[in-house]
Amino acid sequence: MRTLLDTARSGSYRDGEIVIVMQSGRKLRIPVAENPRLAKGTPEQLNHIELSPFGIHWPDLDEDLSFRGIAEGDYGQLDLKRSK
Repeated sequence: MRTLLDTARSGSYRDGEIVIVMQSGRKLRIPVAENPRLAKGTPEQLNHIELSPFGIHWPDLDEDLSFRGIAEGDYGQLDLKRSK
């Protein structure tokens, strides 16, 4: 089992991406268009980010993503209509 050693310092929305800056300086980027819930959000909703030791929560959009998943390219919910 891998352990996440880096912690999040900040998160923000800009230019179509959520950018999470980690303590190490590494940046995790989430393309908003690749997550159906985030894609429907306004800039204000996308910037209302709550960070935890394990992930990100957008209370206005009822969406949660784990740092481990993001680092592995998993940006959340699949749009089943698009994937068919």
